[in-house]
Amino acid sequence: MNRNSLEDFREQAAALKMPAGMQQAIEKQMEKNLETIAVTAKLPSHKGHLEVTAHLKRGAGDSEYYFFNKYDLAYNNKVKPLGNDYQYAVRTDVKDGVVLEKPLLRRFDSPIAAIDFFNKQKGNSELFTGKVSENGKLTGGQSLATMNDGKVDYVTRDFQGAYRNTVVKNTVYVNKGVGFNMTQSSNMLQGGAAHRDDLVSRAGEQYQAWNVYKFDEPRDKYGNLLVKQYGEGYPFNLEIELSNYRIKELDSPEKFNAIVVAMKDGERPVVTALTETGEQKKLQMEAAPRFGNLNFFSMDYRPVNREQFQKVVKQGKDISAGKEKGASQSQEMTM
Repeated sequence: MNRNSLEDFREQAAALKMPAGMQQAIEKQMEKNLETIAVTAKLPSHKGHLEVTAHLKRGAGDSEYYFFNKYDLAYNNKVKPLGNDYQYAVRTDVKDGVVLEKPLLRRFDSPIAAIDFFNKQKGNSELFTGKVSENGKLTGGQSLATMNDGKVDYVTRDFQGAYRNTVVKNTVYVNKGVGFNMTQSSNMLQGGAAHRDDLVSRAGEQYQAWNVYKFDEPRDKYGNLLVKQYGEGYPFNLEIELSNYRIKELDSPEKFNAIVVAMKDGERPVVTALTETGEQKKLQMEAAPRFGNLNFFSMDYRPVNREQFQKVVKQGKDISAGKEKGASQSQEMTM
C-alpha cells in the first residue's frame, strides 16, 4: 500500500468526519490494491435509516494512490431500526434467469439495499429479517414482503411505509478533504442547516454561510440537490442568538463552544433549558438561519415552543428587511 496515499486518506477522513468503522473497512480494501472501493456505513438520524457510501478510485497504471472525491447519501425516514444482532435478508429461487435447485440467500445490513435487491428479482422471493447467531448463521426472523413469479404479492402492514417510501439520495463531492463533512450533509438531508467558513466564490474570494438543501426545487443536471445559502449579510448570528435563551450549559465556555460547533454541523445538541419559573427541561436544539432563530424539540423529536425559554420575548420579530439586504448575499449553488 502507498503510505502517502494512506496518510492523505486518513487526514481527509478526519476532516470529513467519516465513521471509524467505515474508515477501517476502506483501509482494508486499500491493502488489496483494488481499482475502485465503495464502502457503506450507517449514520445517525432523527428517525428512519440514513446511510453513506464512500467512493475511492486508484490512480491510472501502476499507481497505488487512491483518490477520494465523492460520497453518496441515502435516507429512508420510514424504516424502523433493527436490533444490533439482526439483519435483512432476501431469499430467491432465480438467478440470471435460471431457476435454482436451492434458493439463493443474500444478507444485508442496509434496508435500502435489501429492498432494492428484492425489487429486482424475477422469480419467487421473500424479504425478511433474521437474527445472527453466535456462529454467524441467520436464524428465525420476520417476513416483510413476498414475490410470486416476479410480482410482489404481499407486504406486511408494519413494513408498507418503509417499503413504499421514496428514498432521498444525494451525492456530495469533496476535494482533498474539503467540502461538506458527513455530519453536515446528513443533517442537511434531514432538513437541517450547516455552516461553513471555507467557501470560495466564483471570483476566488473566501466567505462563510449557512447552507440548506432545496427540496422543493428541481435538481441539477447530475440529479443532485441544489444548495441555498444564507451569507454574512443575513440577520443570523448563532452565538448572539444563543445568548437570548436561558440554557444552563451556556454558562460554561467549554460547553458553549461545543454546542456552537455541533450546531454549525447541523446537529441538535441536548441542552437544559430553563423556563421563566426556573423549571428545567432536557431538549434538543437546532439552528434555523432562514428565520433568524433557534428551534427546540423534545427528546422524542416533537417541536417545543421556544418563547418560554427566552430571556426577553421578542415581540413581532421581523427580519424581512434583513432578508432583502441579505438577498445579495444569498447564493444558490450546485455542490
